[in-house]
Amino acid sequence: MKRSMLFLVASLLLAAGSVLAQPYPNKPMRVVIPWPPGGSNDVVGRIVLQKVAESLGQQFVIDNRAGAAGSIGADVVAKAPADGYTLMVHSTTHVGNAAIYKKLPYDTLKDFTGVALLAAQPGTLTVHPSLPAKSVREFIALAKARPDQVNYSSSGNGSAPHLSMALFVSMTGIKLVHIPYKGGGPQVTALVSGETQASLATISTVLAHIHSGRLRPLGVSSPKRSGALPGVPTIAEAGVPGYEMNPWIGVFAPAGTPKAIIGRLNAEINKALGMSDVSKSLSSQALDPWLSTPEEFDMRLKADHEKYAKLVKLTGAQID
Repeated sequence: MKRSMLFLVASLLLAAGSVLAQPYPNKPMRVVIPWPPGGSNDVVGRIVLQKVAESLGQQFVIDNRAGAAGSIGADVVAKAPADGYTLMVHSTTHVGNAAIYKKLPYDTLKDFTGVALLAAQPGTLTVHPSLPAKSVREFIALAKARPDQVNYSSSGNGSAPHLSMALFVSMTGIKLVHIPYKGGGPQVTALVSGETQASLATISTVLAHIHSGRLRPLGVSSPKRSGALPGVPTIAEAGVPGYEMNPWIGVFAPAGTPKAIIGRLNAEINKALGMSDVSKSLSSQALDPWLSTPEEFDMRLKADHEKYAKLVKLTGAQID
């Protein structure tokens, strides 16, 4: 009896050792993208992770779980095994949701581990050509001369364009009228038609209209100039020192995922971001590749979590 028990224990230990000794990854991996196909999160995730899949020799199965500003898909990942075989591609909206939604089925910081940043998706302060402002300083002067007379569009309450403009308003002391729309498409359509006069929209959503002359860019929200609009200054250098709103897209794993796996994935993602064809593909979407360590991503998560909470409180944007 004792011998059989010892044999069973030894067999189990050998089996466990065999599993632990297996190289990572040794099976297909699921990537939850909590947004519909075709959006910026989906595009970036597919471009970069395809290269990572080729390098690792395993398939990445994309699982689009859209709904509730990404919180439905995020909940799936929060409850997934922390074994490195379930990942999530999500944007800054992930940390914004913590302040916008009164209740979430997960903890935004505690239930996830940041793997790596993928790209920045900066916005640009853009105006309709009918507005006589050709610089950030002129726009501020105009808004101060016409308090509550300039309408700006956003893609919805609590969205990146809304909070980006809220920060701009708070730092300049101007008074604008916020007109929220249901998505980036309607937001830009309103601006192009002249229904609204300004917007701090994601560059990719307004780039074609800027090139056609139907919209005028005044400044970009990122800390450095965008490769998509190299001639446009940052808002900080154009008249609002210290201004920065730089939404990002990154890769997450469930909390508790082994550090060795996080490190391996981070290295592979950064390698992919450094490839010229990947950089070119992202740049064509007005997205700036963003290399980072897991520690740098973690610092960014905590800083933006606090920053967005303050902005949401400032705007009063909240969803039950």
